[in-house]
This record gives sequence, structure tokens and C-alpha cells, in this order.
Amino acid sequence: MPIRTDELVAVVGAGSWGSALAHRVAIKGYRCLLWARRQELADEIRETHKNPKYLRDYALDASIETTSDLEEAAKARVLIIAVPSKGIRQVAAKLGDYLQPDQILLSATKGIEPKTYLRMTEVLKEETCCLKVGAISGPNLALEVMEGHPTATVVASPYDEVVEVGMKILNHSNFRAYGSHDLIGVEMAGALKNVMAISSGILTGIGYGANTRGFLLSRGLAELMRLAEKMHADPITLSGLAGVGDLFVTCSSEQSRNFRVGMRIGSGESVRGILDSMHQVAEGVRTVQAAYELAKQFNLSLPIIETIYQIVYHEMSLSEASAQLLGRPMKFELNPERIVHD
Repeated sequence: MPIRTDELVAVVGAGSWGSALAHRVAIKGYRCLLWARRQELADEIRETHKNPKYLRDYALDASIETTSDLEEAAKARVLIIAVPSKGIRQVAAKLGDYLQPDQILLSATKGIEPKTYLRMTEVLKEETCCLKVGAISGPNLALEVMEGHPTATVVASPYDEVVEVGMKILNHSNFRAYGSHDLIGVEMAGALKNVMAISSGILTGIGYGANTRGFLLSRGLAELMRLAEKMHADPITLSGLAGVGDLFVTCSSEQSRNFRVGMRIGSGESVRGILDSMHQVAEGVRTVQAAYELAKQFNLSLPIIETIYQIVYHEMSLSEASAQLLGRPMKFELNPERIVHD
């Protein structure tokens, strides 16, 4: 069923990405409600049309309504969930008290839940009665979206209605929305690329150049494809916007929180000190643990993911990490079972 502009769209999560998405929905002409966890932030956004904590230099569309009441947000026909992955289950459980099965949920959160290894839309389906779920993912740095740089995203779901509604509320002017039925591939790509963003940041922090990054990204993409395929994703999805597109952006831009975490590690800071100093979440830190454990479960050799896990969770030194990666046996690129002895 097509969505009308007078129908309410709610964005749950008033971080930089949630606020940018609310802005995009509002300038398209839809009635938009932005949920913030703190009432003080909701009030300030409503009064100033700015998000002082995450997007203080950018004006949000003046028509955006705000609330800190999840029951009010749950009245929307379409809800975009943009809270950090560590909080999505708790928020979804509270929303689940108010939602109806025919409402549409779109996850804009990129991550894999530790221990359960569930994608974000799977968490939403566990905690709510909603059947029509989907995901939004792509090379979408919030600040560049707010600045109006040409940007594209992917709306993925097995349901045509979810894809079409998501595309219609987002596609406008310099923000282009594409559709996909490969929900697993789009979500896995969006989550796993954050691990590679940390590794790319580490290389930059150490002082390595473009050759090393090209080496990392090409081999890293191969690892992401192998793991995503085990999760029943279409590997071709990893070559699209949600895969290569997002991978390139987050592995090369200092606007990426995961890239910045990696840079600071590469410059010699401790992982614990970095995380304690951040007021925004670097999703790759949580995702690398899930990716590492999934690789073990599937008996996959994913050396970059394994090394980043050891650096983040077991304080492996960068010299040891480099020696471990570069000292691996010589193999054929597309036939890794063939080993050449030096």
C-alpha cells in the first residue's frame, strides 16, 4: 500500500544518522517524528531545529516533530530504527508493547548481536510482532548527507511493500535510494565493513600508504564475502552500495567512527582508553567479536578479522599483528587451497 505524505514516519534514535534520516524524510514532504532517549534533547531539537550533541552545525528541517515517548513513536505506520546495536533489543522490546503486525520497521543500525549472532532485523522480529521488516544501508556518512553531497543508499527487504515504501520516503533530489531483496547480504555487508574500517584506520595511524590500503581492502572484501555467503547472503550484494560502496567510504574517511578508532590504535593509544573517551558508538568493536566467533563456527580462515579481534580484545601488539598477517604462506589469490612453499 503506498504511503501518503500525511501519514506519520517515526525515526527512533536521535544520533547523527537518525537525525540525518529524519531530515531526509521531512524534506521529502512526509510528516516525521524523531524519538530521542532524553527529553532534554527532544526539546532542544524541537526548539532550535538543531541537534546540539551530534549535528550542531547543521539545521534540521523545521517540520520535524520530536518526542521521548516510545508509545507516541509507535503510532507511525513506518518506523526507522537508528539506535546503536547494543541498545536495539531493549528499545525494540519496549516498542513491541505498542506495535501492530502490519506496521513497517526499517533498521538503519549496522551490527551483529554478540552471542546470538542475529542481524538487527532479526532482533526487531524477535522483540515485536511486526512482519514487514527491512534495512537501510550504504555509503552514508551523516555529515555529508546533511551537507547535501550526492548520496545513495539501499533499502532491503524480502517484501516489495517495505522496499518501495522505504525508497519513496527517502529518495529525493541528491539522495538516491535503490532497492534490494537480499536483506541478509545488505545487513551483513553493513555490519562487517566496520571491522575493515578499524583495520584501515590502524594502517593510517601507523603511517602506511595507498598500496597497503588497497591490499587490505581487496583481501578484506574477500573475507566479508566468504562469511556473508555462509550466512546465506548473495555474494554479489557485497560488490554493491552496501558492500564495496560503504567499505570504501568507512575505510577512507575520518568521519567514520570505526576508522578513527583504528587510527588511534595505530598511533599507539590503548583500545580501552579510546572507547572510554568516545560519546558515540564504534559498531565495529562489537561486530568483530561476533564475526570472529562466526568464523570459528563455520571453520573459516579469516586472517584480517582474526587479527583485528586479537588487537581489540587481547591487546595483540601491532608488530605481532603485522608479522602474523604478512608471514602467512603464499597462496593463489582465487584458489587459497593452493599453497606455494618458499
